[in-house]
This record gives sequence, C-alpha cells and structure tokens, in this order.
Amino acid sequence: GSLLNLSVSDHGWSDSLLLSWDEPEGGAEGYSLALSSLESGTPLQNGSAGPNITSFWFHGLTPGTRYEVEVTATLACMETTSQTVTAQTRPSPVHNLTLSSGGSSDRLRASWEHGHGQRDGYHLDLYHSSSQELVRKATIAANTSTFLFDGLLAGSEYALKVSTLAGSSQASTSTHQWTAPSIPTQLRLSPGSSTSLVASWAGAAGAAWLHLTLHNLLTQKVATTLSAGRGLTSYTFQHLHPGTQYWLGLSATAGPYTTVGPNATAWTYPLSPGNVTLSRAEEQSSLQAGWSIPAGERDFYLVTLQEGADGAPMRNISVGGDSSHVTFHGLSPGVQYSVQVTAVAGPYRAAARSTAAWTQPLAPAAVSLSSQGSPWSLHASWEEAVGEGYVLALSPTESSVKNSSLLTGVTNFTYEGLCPGTLYTFEVSTVAGPYSSPPRRVTNWTYPLPPEQLTLSNQGHSTSLQASWRAAPTGSTGYTGTLWETKFQEQVRNVTVGNNWTNVTFEDLIPGRQYTLEMAAMAGPYRSPVQSATDWTYPLAPTGVTLTNTQHPLGLSAFWDKAAGDVDQFHLQLYSKSHPAQRNITVGPSTHNFTFLGLSPGIQYFLKVTVLAGPYRSSSHFATEWTYPLSLANVSVQPGRRPQELRVSWVESGGGRNHLVQLSVAESLSIIRNVSVPRGVTQLDLEGLVPGSRYRVEIISQAGPHRTSSQTALGYTVPLPPLSLSASPVSPAWALAVHWETPPGQRDGYQLSVLEEGSSAPARNLEAGKDSTNVTLAWLQPGTCYLVGIWAVAGPYRSLPKNITGCTVPAAPTNLSLTNTGSSSELYTSWNKPPGRRDLYRVTLYSLSTQSREQVQILSPDAQNITWTHLEAGSRFAVQVTAVKGSFEASSTNVTQWTHPLAPANLTLGSPSASTLQASWAATRREAEGYVVDVYDTASRSHVERVVLSGDARSHIFRNLSPGTRYSVAVRATAGPFHSSTSNLTHCT
Repeated sequence: GSLLNLSVSDHGWSDSLLLSWDEPEGGAEGYSLALSSLESGTPLQNGSAGPNITSFWFHGLTPGTRYEVEVTATLACMETTSQTVTAQTRPSPVHNLTLSSGGSSDRLRASWEHGHGQRDGYHLDLYHSSSQELVRKATIAANTSTFLFDGLLAGSEYALKVSTLAGSSQASTSTHQWTAPSIPTQLRLSPGSSTSLVASWAGAAGAAWLHLTLHNLLTQKVATTLSAGRGLTSYTFQHLHPGTQYWLGLSATAGPYTTVGPNATAWTYPLSPGNVTLSRAEEQSSLQAGWSIPAGERDFYLVTLQEGADGAPMRNISVGGDSSHVTFHGLSPGVQYSVQVTAVAGPYRAAARSTAAWTQPLAPAAVSLSSQGSPWSLHASWEEAVGEGYVLALSPTESSVKNSSLLTGVTNFTYEGLCPGTLYTFEVSTVAGPYSSPPRRVTNWTYPLPPEQLTLSNQGHSTSLQASWRAAPTGSTGYTGTLWETKFQEQVRNVTVGNNWTNVTFEDLIPGRQYTLEMAAMAGPYRSPVQSATDWTYPLAPTGVTLTNTQHPLGLSAFWDKAAGDVDQFHLQLYSKSHPAQRNITVGPSTHNFTFLGLSPGIQYFLKVTVLAGPYRSSSHFATEWTYPLSLANVSVQPGRRPQELRVSWVESGGGRNHLVQLSVAESLSIIRNVSVPRGVTQLDLEGLVPGSRYRVEIISQAGPHRTSSQTALGYTVPLPPLSLSASPVSPAWALAVHWETPPGQRDGYQLSVLEEGSSAPARNLEAGKDSTNVTLAWLQPGTCYLVGIWAVAGPYRSLPKNITGCTVPAAPTNLSLTNTGSSSELYTSWNKPPGRRDLYRVTLYSLSTQSREQVQILSPDAQNITWTHLEAGSRFAVQVTAVKGSFEASSTNVTQWTHPLAPANLTLGSPSASTLQASWAATRREAEGYVVDVYDTASRSHVERVVLSGDARSHIFRNLSPGTRYSVAVRATAGPFHSSTSNLTHCT
C-alpha cells in the first residue's frame, strides 16, 4: 500500500488531535479513522473523511491521554491502505495558576489547580521578565500543586510557565508576578540650577518602577510626575521655578505592588536680583538700595550694607521676596558703601552686588586755623571726617587762593610762607566719592610781628612811666599792652592803641614799684609774641628817719617811715666821723627799723636811709645818735701803796668822752668822792681813806647825752696789822693764847696762821672776829713751837703780818717707873714717850733717905730710860722726868723706889736672962729703913716671933722665951719692899 505519512498534532488543543496525511498516489475514495485508547485498546471514536481530505480532527478527547489512531484509506478498487500512529493529546494546562509574593521581596509561591485529563508531571520554568533569563526551573510530580521560589530579586517581575507534561507534549500555563519592591534609600533632592532639581537615591534595583512626584510647596500643586524604570538612580527635574521649595515623593512599584518610599524637600536656586543699585536717598545720611525682581520665587531678600572698599558688612536688612528696594538710614556721612542683595530661598542664596555709593560727607568738625604763634604760617586742623579726602583752600583777603587736596587720615595742614598779621580764610570740605561736603570755613590771622625796641622809662618821675617802641615792619591792626605790677603779677593798666602809635604814658602809678609792660602787636584776635620792658617808678625817700639808742652799749636802732609807694629794699648807711669804717645794710621792703649791733661804744653815728626800687635810689636826711659808751671793763679796786690808799684801774672798752669815778663807802652807799678823769686815763689813786675799809667804786662813762655805769667794783684798803702781839702757852691744855691790840682803821676780821715748826704739814688757819683781841689755839701738839702769824683782813686783803713764835707746854712723860733690878746701888728708870715734841728730858733723881743732893740727867728728846748707879744701898729714891721745851717744862709724877739694903753686920746673940734673948747688929754703911728680927725654935723650926724695928735700932731683946731653948735668929735690914738678911745665928736662952 501507499504510505500516508500520517502525522498527529494537537495544534495546541488538549482535547483534540489533528491527523494529517498525505493523499496516496492515485487518490483515495475516502478515509476511515479509528481512535482507541493506547493503554486499554478500547475504541473510542471513529471517523471518516472524503476524498481529497487529508486531515481529520478528533475532538472530545481526554487531555494528556495516549491514543492510537489508525487511518485507513480506501483506494480504488476497494483497496485499502492503513497506517497507525500513536499520539497523545496535549495535556490540559493547570487551572487557576497563581504566583504570589506574599509581600516578600525575594520569594514567590506558585499554586495551581490540576487540569482535566492525564499528565505525566509538571515542569516549572521561572523567568525574569525583563531579561527573559531563565531564573529557575523545576520538574515536579503530577500530583503537586504548589511550589516556592526564593532568593529572587526584589521588585522584579517573574514569569512562571507551568507545563503539564504528557508524553512529549505539554500544555503550559503561564503567569507572572512581581516580588515586592524594596524601598530606595538615601533620597536626596538638591538644586542643579535655578530651574532644576537633581534627585538621587540608592537601592533603586529593588523596584521595577520608581514613581517620583514633585510638588510645588508654594502652590501646593504637582509640578512633575515621573515613572522611572529599574536601575535609574537620579533624575533631574527641569523647567522648575527658581527659588521655589519642592517636595519630592518617591514610591517603588513592582507589578501590583507599590511601596511608599522616602521624601525630600529642596529649593531650586533662587535667581540673583538684577540691576542692583545703591544711590542717595532724599534724607541725609541715607542710601536706597534698589533691584529688579528676578524670575521665580524666594523666601526673602537679605540686603547687606557693606562699608568701605573692603566691603565689611555693617548692616543687614531682610525684606520680603517681592520687595525691590530698601532704604538705609542713619549712615555715616562720607562713607563708601555698597550693597549686596541676596535672594534667599531655603538654604540657598543668590547675591548681586551694587557698585559703590557714597553718603554725602559731612564737613570736618572742629575746623581750626591756628597761627601757633608763628607770623609766617597757619596751621589748619580739623577733626577726622569720614570720606576719601579733603579739599582745602586758603585765601587771604587780598591775595590768590591756595588749594590743596589731602587724603583721608590727614587732619591738619600747615601753610608756610604767609604774611604776618594777615587775615586768612580757610575752607575745608570732605570728599567722598563724587560728593563733597559743604565747606567749613574759618578765618584766622597770622601772628603779627612784635613791636621792636620797646622801652619803659620813669624819666625821673615817681608816678608815671613812658613806654615807647618802633612799629612792627609788617601788618598789624594795633598794639595792646598790659602794665603789670611785676612783683604781684597784678594788672595795673591795659592799653590798646592804633598801629600808628609808638608811645604811651602810664600815669598815677605807685612810686618805687616795678612795673612790667608787656606789649604785643595785634592782628585780629592774635597778638604777637609779647615784648616786655620793665622799669621802676622813682621811689620816694623815707620819712621820719631816726636813730635811737637801744641802751645796748653796742647798738643803735634806726627807725623810718616808708613813703608812699613801693621799695625793693632799704639801704642803711651808718658811719661815724671818728671811725673810717662804715656800716652798709640792706633790708627788705617791709622792714621799718633795724638795729645796728656791734658798733663802737660811745661814738656819734650818722644814718642815711636810702630807698632802693630797682636801679633807682632816693635817700633821706641824716639822723645822728651816740651809742652808749660801754661800761668800763675790768674795773678793779686794788689797795694803794699805803693802807690809806686805793688804786682804781680799768680797761677802756671804747667810746665815751670822759669818765667819772665815784667812790662810796660800801655800807652806806653815800658817795664820798667824785673824780673826773679824761678819756685815755685808765687808773686813779684815791688817798686819805680809812685802812681796812670796804669801798664801792662805780665809773660812769659819758658819751654825748648818754652815760653808762660800769659794774660796781668793791675794794678794800689794806687794814693795819694788829698791835702788841703775844703768844703764851695755856697749860695743861697744850694750847696757845694769842693776844693783840686793835689797830686803827677797819677790818673784816683777823686771820691767823699756825705753822708747826719743823713740820711739812700745811699751816693751820683760823679766823677771828674783827673785834677780837685774843684767840686760843687749841689742839696743838705738846712741846711744839708754832709760828703764829696774824693779819687783819679786809675783803681779800690782809695787813702786813705780825708773827710771833709760841711754844706749847710739852707733855709730861707717862708710865714712869723706877725699878730695882736687885741691886743695892742701881735703879732703872723708864717712861713712855709723851705726844708732841720737846727739846730734851731732864731726869732728876732725889734721895729720900738722905739729904744728899739730887742727881740730874739731861737726855735727848727721844730717850725713854736711864740707869742710876752708885746709889746708896737701902735708900729710897724718887725720880721725876721733865719734858723741856724752851722755857716750858712738863714733869711726870714722882716715882719712888728703894735700893736693896745691905744685910746687917756683926750679928750677935746673947741671953741676958733665962727667958730673953738679945740680938745685936751693926748697920752696914748706913742704917737701914728698918730691921726685922725673926726668932725660930731651932728644934721645931717653928717661927717664934718677929719684931720690926726702926732703922736706928741696933739691938733687940726677945722676952718670954723658953729658957734653955736654942733659938735661931736672923736680922733683915729693910728698905721699902726690899730686905737683906743676915744668916741665921743660934743661941740658947
């Protein structure tokens, strides 16, 4: 049979199959078609097709089912040809396929319902819609109805194709969905220009579309909307209004999702004002700033007024955005200003600056034109005025104008080479930009030259002065002068004269006063340097000049009255005709007296008082006076050559014409003698006076009418010495009684001098009253001779001395002893040395037992003992020691003593009777004072009897003895306390 090239297709239908075949060669009469289930073989549909038909549809099939189709072509001749083909219907796509993000920006969940019919499974293809890139694919089981895609891009549209697989065919269902967009970040809106805003953001990849809405906040209208595709990160909004605030809202869109994003506000740049100008306003010190309003909007204008070339801001004014001018008031005159007008829109500004403009300057203040004392220059000065500089003009009244321009900062200018004494006009204007202030005008004069050769002279007058001068050589309007009292600086007279005057006289001035004339040439208000001249009016001579003695011996007081007027000094000239030297004294003007001291005494002086006033003098008449003479110096009154005379002497101290010596008795003060002596005599002897009298002498010096007494001098005439002077000792007082007779004349008393002879001790002085005629000099040394001098004393003077020597009675020796040394022929005499002196000792030994003559020994005054020899034994002696001084003696008391007696000789015993015993003896040389006879019992050695017998006894009989008894007898010769015994002689009765 012929091949039919049977093919099956579904043409996209899941319930139909289209069979196509080729018409066999020769054609066919018709075709029969049988459709059966491939799995079960069960015929399901039959169909037929006529000739020339080459395709057939099976409808109503089950999607995704495998079928077997047999096509049988009926050929001619009832021949048939068959061909079988298996085919599977396209599966039916899923129903209600959805793809949902669930608000997630990176996940999509697919879900569907199964389609009718059979399927082998599902195949899922997820595409990124914009790039058509297969993002994810998956084959899943036939019974699955959901699937989750994650890790997706935010804000992206994805297309999902779910293919139901059935054999080699498939039925796809597609859907698309967006992941939720992510919100862009860092949205910025900034001006790009005055009509554009540039919006920029980050994170724009997470949205398919960005929707930007720009609102004009001023009009509250949407200005522009924009939808921008993914990836756009900036956008410039054009054609906006300048200086306008816009609000930009942004939202992210991805499919059905829209997320509102951030917003931003921004201003477009404002346009700067145009035609900014700064010009003078009508008001003083005001400037008006003007400008043209630019297109667009602005919040306001900030108008900044700037000062100076450096544009230092000094004032800010804010005005509304629709304003076109503003006026600045109270500006500094003459200052360069500029204005900057800034359109402010939000944070943005657009400024335009004007050209500089100046306020009308003020004329400088405190304009002065000063000559500063110079005749040839004027110094212009002014206070600094604000501006660029100054225009100066100086014009004298009859000369050309001198113009100068100065920069600001200069506030003075000196014009040199001007004419002295000339009036000049000075103008100064402040220049500021194109403006000049009204000129300030001052006038002043140059200083005139001073007058020359100014003199001031009194011309001999005491109340007027004449001033003269030579006119100044250049301009002046006159002369002015002030007459001053020089000392007190008080104005006396002011005078103003024309410039043709060359002298003026000042009258009624004070005599003797110094005046100073200050003269100046005048030019306008100025005066030339002052020329001064000075002179004194002639002083008036002083009046009432007197010279008075001050009773000071060396002084004179000058007195005077000041005449009217002044004086500088008084000159006092004091001189004497008797002395070549003169005194010149200058005293002050307020002095009206002066005492000249140290003048010569007793001299006539002449005084002339001269008034000095400056170089001028005027003298008074002469006044005269004597100085008091000095009292004579060293006035002394000395005794004359005789007691009846006094010699007065003195030393002349100077001055005086003569002296009067007045003598008076001191006690009565009555003058008894006046003696005048001429000057030059310095002593005078006064005779016939009473000796020993006290006289007062006063010497009066005379000079002119003045007298000066000397100090009173007292003097004494020398007294006469005492008469009949005698001195006798007073015993035993060791004194001398001095006696004298009163001499003629007077005396104050007596003075005695007692000088011990041979002694270096000073004399002892005693005084006695003037009426005394004796004095006892006690407490003298015994046995001493004294030289007694006596004077009559009158004042300091003594008479000639009267001398006498008197000796005191010497002192008797004391403690006189006469000692028996055991000898019968010697005695030892000793005594204590008495006080005082003596010439010698006379020692006298008296024998009291015999009438033998006394023994006398003369011993030296220093002797104190003597031994007497060859004396009679058993004798009693008395001794006396006499201190002898001259004719005066002083004896000690007598002292007695015995020499030892000699023992009796020739003792014999006899017994005249039985009861008596007679002893007989003989005296040795001389009889003893007495005898003592002792009888002893020889046997018993007892004393039997003692008998004392007189010195003339030579025997003695003892009676009433015991007969026949041997007795021993001894006879002792006695002399005072001494005795000498015989040896014992025995004998029997």
